Amino acid sequence: MNLKLKIWRQKDPNTRGKFVNYRLRDISADSSFLEMLDVLNEELISKGEEPVVYDHDCREGICGACGLYINGRPHGPDSLITVCQLHMRKFKDGDTIVIEPWRARAFPIIRDLMVNRNAFDALIQEGGYVSVNTGSAPDANAILVKKEHADLSMDAAACIGCGACVAACKNASAMLFVGAKISQLALLPQGKIESNRRVMDMVAKMDELGFGNCTNTGACEAECPKGITLTNIARLNREYYKATF
Repeated sequence: MNLKLKIWRQKDPNTRGKFVNYRLRDISADSSFLEMLDVLNEELISKGEEPVVYDHDCREGICGACGLYINGRPHGPDSLITVCQLHMRKFKDGDTIVIEPWRARAFPIIRDLMVNRNAFDALIQEGGYVSVNTGSAPDANAILVKKEHADLSMDAAACIGCGACVAACKNASAMLFVGAKISQLALLPQGKIESNRRVMDMVAKMDELGFGNCTNTGACEAECPKGITLTNIARLNREYYKATF
């Protein structure tokens, strides 16, 4: 298929960026989106031009690095996938594809399509852990956990920290990410000891880093590649109000 690409190019955080148009021919519908970008970069390098910078790593939908805004949607025109799992069969011959980085104050652009997501690391450092010494792996029934709680905790732990929830939210809120991390630990016995301090510290850090407030529109849940639900935001709010009292 033949495609027209409209890609955001920005040399560095302090340089004004702009969209640049490119054309690609004979792209296989079976290739992945990142493979298509690899083809573009090979052409640019062969012409002596600067390749498009974008973030990626595992290319298996595990690491969450490949965050791109494609035709107005985080991770592109499909559901429950990351960009590296998106295939060109989702597009048609002659399509124009607009590719942008995540747009959020807390995720400053490094170059082109790559952003700095260290803000998520700062949130984890603030409370996304347990300080309890659990020792070696105990027997499965040594610490009793309700199956419902275990399932909900595992669902929340599926979050890969890609930032699609932030990119989808008109206020660039990190509530779904923080809610997932709070839920993952608050539902388990090991996480209850410091649950009050955890939620207070993570919410304060979220505000400090410049993330916006939750809009309650559900865009974060709709665009999350791992299907993290809004119930985690509700649990975050409950944990926060409990901690304040």
